[in-house]
Amino acid sequence: MQVESGRAWTAEAILELARAYQAPAVLTAAAELDVFSKLAERPRTGAELAAILNCDARGLGVLLDALAALRLLEKQGAAYAPAPGVASLLSESGNLSVAAMVRHQGNCLRRWAQLGRTVKDGRPAQRLPSVRGETGDLESFIKAMHNISAPVADEVIRAIQPSEFHCLLDVGGGPGTWTAAFLRGCPTGRAVLFDLPEVLPIAREQLRACGLSERVEFVAGDYNTDALPAGADLAWVSAIVHQNSRAQNRAVFAKVFQALVPNGRMAIRDILMEPGRTAPVAGALFAVNMLVGTEGGGTFTLEELRQDLESAGFEGVTVARQDAGMNSVVTARRAG
Repeated sequence: MQVESGRAWTAEAILELARAYQAPAVLTAAAELDVFSKLAERPRTGAELAAILNCDARGLGVLLDALAALRLLEKQGAAYAPAPGVASLLSESGNLSVAAMVRHQGNCLRRWAQLGRTVKDGRPAQRLPSVRGETGDLESFIKAMHNISAPVADEVIRAIQPSEFHCLLDVGGGPGTWTAAFLRGCPTGRAVLFDLPEVLPIAREQLRACGLSERVEFVAGDYNTDALPAGADLAWVSAIVHQNSRAQNRAVFAKVFQALVPNGRMAIRDILMEPGRTAPVAGALFAVNMLVGTEGGGTFTLEELRQDLESAGFEGVTVARQDAGMNSVVTARRAG
């Protein structure tokens, strides 16, 4: 819920804010259970859907009626179907699907519900798997990164000039969305995508679908514990620094510095906070997400990133793109 600047708070406004979790809880539960995919095939009654999804009939019936009340489903008699436009957005095979991100938000919601305890004792929230299990939740997270990045990737990387490179190192490259965008923007370049072993099959699948997998080397590893593959002239560090403390980021930046060739460049995509740390609003709230989800992560200012990059040997730290969300880009260079 976006809070308006200068809003006059009333009891009802406070309670509206306190109740704002309810609709997201309904939506994320439906996405976790894959309700929308099954109803996209054809309208079904609650009893039919409960049998398919192996759900309690009463529980699913209450959920379906809530979805219909929220206008995400249409109810005709005893049968339910997705409202216009919903199937393409929330079914697994929808051409505009953001189902993975909705499921990931369900995992975030379970952690945010423990915020008071986290603030009290300083420890991240307990991770409670969804009905999809830990493996399913990891897949949702990786695919969620594609959901939010694919529509903006080509535009964001145009801010990085010059755009040509010989070898891109995509650190923690996830589903390969940004690798694909860079390769589309530089047809003569190649890429190394570095991520955890369990993530690489998703990246291979995505890049194969784009027809770009033959220009990519897939390297398994953990950027927190392993050295990075050497020889890149451009390193891309996307949505990583917020997961780390500043000490952890300095260690990662030092590894990137060692992996780059002389005069190689590094580009960081992340939220960029203003000095007072209350703006952008998305950044202040995302810091809470990192509080409940990580040991030391957060959102950082340009000056904090500059100090940490320079400590690793980088110079020429510049804001290449300013954004109110996750798509600010900061660049730096390894001296020759």
